[in-house]
Amino acid sequence: MKQTGKTLQSASNSYSYKPVSDAFFHGPTLSLARNLLGCLLVKETEEGIASGFIVETEAYRGPLDRAAHSYNNRRTKRTEVMFAEPGRVYTYLMHTHCLVNVVSGEEGLPEAVLIRAVEPYDGIDLMMERRGEMPMKNLTSGPGKLTKALGIHMIDYGRRFDEPPLFIAHGFTPEKIAVGPRIGIPNSGEAKDYPWRFWVEGNPYVSR
Repeated sequence: MKQTGKTLQSASNSYSYKPVSDAFFHGPTLSLARNLLGCLLVKETEEGIASGFIVETEAYRGPLDRAAHSYNNRRTKRTEVMFAEPGRVYTYLMHTHCLVNVVSGEEGLPEAVLIRAVEPYDGIDLMMERRGEMPMKNLTSGPGKLTKALGIHMIDYGRRFDEPPLFIAHGFTPEKIAVGPRIGIPNSGEAKDYPWRFWVEGNPYVSR
């Protein structure tokens, strides 16, 4: 489905919560980072369903990417899932925040796409309970904000994104995608300048 305009939460369109197929995740990491834009990120919990349209991503291309956790094929307890087949959930802690990534690339090639921001769709009241009352534009406009709002935790590590309780479904097709350097990786040499951050241009929920 295609949705025009900068915001979608009040749109009359009805989006399906059918997870994408496994094939969606196969292919180059940079392509997946673009293709995820507009998709619905959905989390089912006992409290209810919360979801949002993905509006910002960053690609991390493994062994040759100094900004990636798996640079030089670094294989640790934290990065183990990155070596699995694409479509797995890679969660990790950054300070006190849980961040969520989609494992990408071929099995054995540890690459991933960080989901940086989403636009709230379903379960907004539940998101507010988790995050506290605040302006809507601040609710999910960052990688740590969105995981708290949607109820994504470290327990989700290793799950698959093509089946509940944490999954990705088709949403809308962005009219224009912007590209630029990734954020918050100043000590990664030339990798800090790679144009591997993608976002829906003009969307108010983009982190910056």
